[in-house]
Amino acid sequence: MKVKASILKGKYLDSVKLMLISKELRSLSGIEDAVVIMATQENREILKSTNMLVPEIEPAQETDIVAIVKADDQQSADEAIQKAENLVSSPTLKTEQEKGNRKALTIDKANLKLNGADLCLISVAGKYAAEEADKALDLGLHVMLFSDNVSLEDELALKTKAVKKGLLMMGPDCGTAIINGTPLAFANRVPHGKIGIVSASGTGLQEISATIANLGGGVSQAFGTGGRDGKKEIGGLMLYSCLEYLINDPETEVIVLMGKTPASDVLSKLWKLLSQTAKPVIVNFLKPMEIPSQNNLQYTISLAETAQLACLATGIQTDPLRLIHNYPLPKLRAKYLRGLYSGGTLCAEGIQVYKAMFGHEPYSNVGSDENYKLEDGWNTLEDSLIDLGSDEFTVGRPHPMIDYSLRLQKIAQEAANRDVGIILLDVVLGYGAHPDPASELVPALEKLDKELVVICHVLATEGDPQDREKQINKLQQAGAIVFTSHNEAIEFACKCLKSARRI
Repeated sequence: MKVKASILKGKYLDSVKLMLISKELRSLSGIEDAVVIMATQENREILKSTNMLVPEIEPAQETDIVAIVKADDQQSADEAIQKAENLVSSPTLKTEQEKGNRKALTIDKANLKLNGADLCLISVAGKYAAEEADKALDLGLHVMLFSDNVSLEDELALKTKAVKKGLLMMGPDCGTAIINGTPLAFANRVPHGKIGIVSASGTGLQEISATIANLGGGVSQAFGTGGRDGKKEIGGLMLYSCLEYLINDPETEVIVLMGKTPASDVLSKLWKLLSQTAKPVIVNFLKPMEIPSQNNLQYTISLAETAQLACLATGIQTDPLRLIHNYPLPKLRAKYLRGLYSGGTLCAEGIQVYKAMFGHEPYSNVGSDENYKLEDGWNTLEDSLIDLGSDEFTVGRPHPMIDYSLRLQKIAQEAANRDVGIILLDVVLGYGAHPDPASELVPALEKLDKELVVICHVLATEGDPQDREKQINKLQQAGAIVFTSHNEAIEFACKCLKSARRI
């Protein structure tokens, strides 16, 4: 095995373009692995964990791009590095339409060019994101801030300004929204309807809205707030503003509120606001808790049940059995579970379901029990559920819903551990996500030990661009057990463990 690396100075490409170059290199004959990435400290840690941190890139600065390949022979390694250098250096080919349509390089110019635009979606490096969001608010634009790694101080300042101006400030780290029927960032194709959603969680919003669509319902608006909005420091500014909008919106008949449990002061403020409406409100804060005894409030910790209750409140009669798949419990080759998630809220729901069935949390990089906290998401223990979308994995890299390379490495790593009997995956479809997840997963699954059980939860609607049924069929043909409800998928995994352990 030959390893070769190169430092490319004076070049910059965004993380998605670097991901695509890495993927193209890995497809070359004679190449076992390849990565082209910015040489940030965070990325060096990722390279180290995947045995790709080689001495040749030590002199690289954080602003440099590095290319590393593992090849069968020296010629393949040389050719791959040369191709990487060419791809990084060559300008992207543009269509005739793009050539005649010069891109605006600032928010000011984009605002002038798109006369009448009223919302700005920002996805830049975290250290620049707050400044760009501030510019957008000054221009009177609603903001969806996809970027993470923004300080709490900046978030508070931005949201305070937005509230004063009567604008949305969704984020930072807001991954999903559906505004006036338009899916933004990671979102699914959902019909217009009577259910309004306010969510401090991206994949939570996706799972609920997709399930609503699959049950025959629709969404009026789906607002993301960013996961920290409910913290005491932020005061629930966007949670409150978005709920207030839905309470007064004539098109919204039922309201869904979900996310991590807000701080006590924020929670009191939200309960008081919700007491002022007669509209049914379904609340999900991902863990058991008591709520005020108001006739219009219902509480659940299941994302699927949240969607079902919302549909029922609009008059859509849903049969819970529609979500049940009667798969027989398989025989496990070993006793441990590894959940490799791209969705943080799905991972959090998995932790709660596991805890309810076993009396304690699984090991995780995002769990709340310090006794089961993993210091490093790459080094799993016993039953582990990992969020590969957490900051430790995503700084300087595309989100794992776009870039499957890290998850494919984790699948191979966990499958090689003979103590692992089940691998659980979420496969998120929709706008913004990978255009064909099965094309990445199927070759990896086909290489696995046939005795290793793979369970996939496909989060999707019928209208998503990836073609839900084709994705499901390809995964099933590769040997995966597929569910369309995450709650079902994790419950099935836990039942398999209990059966194998005779609990």
